[in-house]
Amino acid sequence: MSERMESSSIESSTVSSMTMMEEDEHPHQFSSISKLHSNGPTTTSVHDLLECPVCTNSMYPPIHQCHNGHTLCSTCKTRVHNRCPTCRQELGDIRCLALEKIAESLELPCRYISLGCPEIFPYYSKLKHEAICNFRPYNCPYAGSDCSVVGDIPCLVAHLRDDHRVDMHSGCTFNHRYVKSNPMEVENATWMLTVFHCFGQYFCLHFEAFQLGMAPVYMAFLRFMGDEREARNYSYSLEVGGNGRKLTFEGSPRSIRDSHKKVRDSHDGLIIYRNMALFFSGGDRKELKLRVTGRIWKEQQNPEGGVCIPNLCS
Repeated sequence: MSERMESSSIESSTVSSMTMMEEDEHPHQFSSISKLHSNGPTTTSVHDLLECPVCTNSMYPPIHQCHNGHTLCSTCKTRVHNRCPTCRQELGDIRCLALEKIAESLELPCRYISLGCPEIFPYYSKLKHEAICNFRPYNCPYAGSDCSVVGDIPCLVAHLRDDHRVDMHSGCTFNHRYVKSNPMEVENATWMLTVFHCFGQYFCLHFEAFQLGMAPVYMAFLRFMGDEREARNYSYSLEVGGNGRKLTFEGSPRSIRDSHKKVRDSHDGLIIYRNMALFFSGGDRKELKLRVTGRIWKEQQNPEGGVCIPNLCS
């Protein structure tokens, strides 16, 4: 009996040692989460304390509390009509300075850590970083509807294909024909024509109809499905014409971080005035027939001259 107990004790000791070794292999994994002493509250419990009970977001100064010590954020204080959502007592203007001070001692990972962001920030700097974090999700780039879907690029590509039924195209050249009867009736319209896949990236081609001052115009432009820094590595050209005339545009695609409305309002694309569009269409000018062609290429840095040279796909 004593031998069994001894053996069991040895096994238990071995398991404990192995567990400690495994934890010591990653000594910095959670070491920067909190500067609080080990005999104080855990990071999880402190983080729970800093969570607003109404909106469940992290609270930032001023953090309010009622006479019974229940806390909530300043935004939600107005929503609950100055009544504590926990005990229904009047809130008044009492600030929880102790909790605000505790928050100053915290360092927390970016909320987008699961999407790849490795950064850790002081509690009060975290929110500012997250607003511009390169790993934050993208909004759906579909034009013409207020779609609330957000996600990474593969998720949005599948969403555009399956939910918005956007045409998918592989290759870096395109030739799109747009036909519209009664073009005089088209005002403030927007279409996403195609998503292109080339150079391992995705690009969205847009076509808009709107008023530029008093003049009705059409506009075509390209957006890059990625962040602004990556977008600068690519260029594109657009061309439209007919009856022996043509208009061309060349530039860099804008990131989908910029909404299609923001790009449109900056006039960063191929702009075609309606009279010119109808001239390109030919005939009796009662039907709009535009053929928009274009190509996308990647700019490559020349290591000797320090200049960019285009890399065209076949």
